[in-house]
Amino acid sequence: MPRFPRFLPAFLLLLCPALRADDPKQFERWEKEIAAFEKQDQAHPPRPNGIVFIGSSSIRLWKLDQSFPGKTLINRGFGGSQIADSVHFAPRLVLRYKPRLIVFYAGDNDIASGKTPERVLSDFKRFVQVVHKDLPETRIIFLSIKASPKRWSMFERQTKANKLVEEYCKSDRTLTYLDLVQPTLDREGKPRLELFAKDELHLNAEGYRIWARLLEPLLK
Repeated sequence: MPRFPRFLPAFLLLLCPALRADDPKQFERWEKEIAAFEKQDQAHPPRPNGIVFIGSSSIRLWKLDQSFPGKTLINRGFGGSQIADSVHFAPRLVLRYKPRLIVFYAGDNDIASGKTPERVLSDFKRFVQVVHKDLPETRIIFLSIKASPKRWSMFERQTKANKLVEEYCKSDRTLTYLDLVQPTLDREGKPRLELFAKDELHLNAEGYRIWARLLEPLLK
């Protein structure tokens, strides 16, 4: 059997970001925000068997009460976060509510930070595993990584990540992949500027109206 240098595993980790372990210190930046959510829960404890929205700023900025009037929804988005952050904080931001449904949006910042589409898939699998370990019947809806004017150069990698997650979702009856990309593209196949805020990254009210119209039937 051939022998490999002892430094080879470390070398492979440098070459392949998808293999790197998460540094626990990377999650410290969110602690104040997560603690604020917990304080909010103490004042107004959410009922179990509800719907939790979790992920990055596209979730945090979503005015759910306007998009889905009459529904009791829990928004646990924290801006700038990546999928690994949702995995790490799932016990405090998801599992404690015992939701029947989770609406998940992340991966956008992962691709922007240089992570591969394969890493996006593997991290989402970790999120599913963490949730289903305690809540095996909870449904999870993955909202596709959006195409935005600001990150248009990343569209090819975003598309690959979306396709990988879509295929994975087909393997589990509790998982649903929702395509939100095509409805937000123009006739030339590029992001519709009128759906985005001035930063050309986040959606405006009209963009969220499209997302809400497509998602609403799945919340029943």
